Amino acid sequence: MRRHVRPIVCPPQCIVKDTYIKREIPVIHPVVTINRQHIVNVPRHIYQPITRNEVVDPGYPGKGWGCGCHCKR
Repeated sequence: MRRHVRPIVCPPQCIVKDTYIKREIPVIHPVVTINRQHIVNVPRHIYQPITRNEVVDPGYPGKGWGCGCHCKR
């Protein structure tokens, strides 16, 4: 007959299985839009018409002055 041998019991080993679960955390990135208006000086040419009335005086009539039809008055 055989004698039973007492088993040796080792301390337990821990096996860790890590799993990861995603958890969203909001990260806010503010964006500022700046609308700029630049003033640029551009010449605008404006022409102002001027009308002048001129009187041309032929002077005092002398001899041979007529109405243009060569008649004598």
